[in-house]
Amino acid sequence: MRYAVLGTGTVGRTIAGRLLDLDHEVVIGTRIPEATRQRAEFADGRLPVATFARAARDGETLINATNGLASVAALREAGAADLDGRILIDVANPLDFAEGFPPRLDVVNDDSLGEMLQRTFPGLRVVKTLNTMNCRIMVDPARVPGDHQVFLSGEDPDAKATVRELLRSFGWPDARVLDLGGIETARGTEMLLPLWLRLMSALGHAEFNFRVETADVAETAETAEAAEAGAVGPV
Repeated sequence: MRYAVLGTGTVGRTIAGRLLDLDHEVVIGTRIPEATRQRAEFADGRLPVATFARAARDGETLINATNGLASVAALREAGAADLDGRILIDVANPLDFAEGFPPRLDVVNDDSLGEMLQRTFPGLRVVKTLNTMNCRIMVDPARVPGDHQVFLSGEDPDAKATVRELLRSFGWPDARVLDLGGIETARGTEMLLPLWLRLMSALGHAEFNFRVETADVAETAETAEAAEAGAVGPV
């Protein structure tokens, strides 16, 4: 498979490196390839670098690892409007650091970055995933013991099936991949980021992930009534 990873930060480099280890063809997209190649992180030449547009043309599947506030602009520069049918794996979050740390979400509640990308580039098949954890855990879930989860959001079942295969190759068993539904469910996973950032501060590290435990109970009249009423929390 040929992947175009858009974004040269830690997340993009980590994912690209893992894809290379799995014998995929990878190119990293950036605005100024010449300057990027001079950075220490690219000095060994292992990660090939190209413009956003060239990388997107070469990649069968795109991975958005850009700064979330710049993602739409980066994909426009990549010519994403002309890439109908391609899968876009969106791992970015719309974090705004203008007022310092912790950042706020630039879009929240009634929209998400995942939805913005799907609206702006309707020909792409956007799948939101891996945005709720540190990048090292994205590509090596065994760093955190136990049955923690990775989430999927997207409209296209075939695209999500393809992304599941990639997650499996990273080490995520099917049972730990939780499909939340359509792309609008990306609102929920992006809204985990304020909690994730505060957990990182409290724990003093980023080597953790979210685990979802469910009770094995039959639906009762009480729980059904609460669900119909839109109750949130324990009943």
